Amino acid sequence: MSSSAGHNRGAAADADGSPAPRASPAHTPPAAPSRVLFYGVTGSGKSSAARAYAKATGLPEFSADDDIGWLPGWQQRTVEEQRDIAAGIAAQDRWVLDSAYGVWRDVVVPRAELVVGLDYPRWLSLARLIRRSLRRALTREPVCNGNHETLARLFVEDSILRWHFRSFTRKRQVMRGLQADPAMPPAILFRHPRQLDAWLAQLPAKDGRSGRAEGL
Repeated sequence: MSSSAGHNRGAAADADGSPAPRASPAHTPPAAPSRVLFYGVTGSGKSSAARAYAKATGLPEFSADDDIGWLPGWQQRTVEEQRDIAAGIAAQDRWVLDSAYGVWRDVVVPRAELVVGLDYPRWLSLARLIRRSLRRALTREPVCNGNHETLARLFVEDSILRWHFRSFTRKRQVMRGLQADPAMPPAILFRHPRQLDAWLAQLPAKDGRSGRAEGL
């Protein structure tokens, strides 16, 4: 880890949207990192944020759900298969990954040059998740490697809405733990989408255009 990257550790933003006093250096990286992991609570918009970063920088984008976790028919790949695919992605020199499942997070985190945490409050992430889930169910938008959400599926035991409540505290602890651990890659956390958009707008974009995460 370079010394300049190390200086970025601990950056965060205040809940009211104003940057914390020590956050500015991390919000203006000297160069766009080439291996970036987005992580956050369910419904925070990790995929949209990763897509915006990849589009701005020209880096290849990978999806934890589409490329690693799921098969058609709502079948998950085995843990061994997921770890092998994640390891192959992490070994590359350039990538943007929109999340990391707990069963293979240890494979990709050490290779990341930057972890971007979307540490949004529950009310915000849950509202975004409900809107997104309803839209996907109504439009039949393909998700998770060709699968489809349905209104009925939103209420089953393993639904994405239930997963939000089961995973919220743990995911928040994970990203805050990564930020606090000096042995981990540099990590920055955002408390609100407008802070993320401001950071994306400062990226040294390959085509001269700034990045912006799509709304849910």
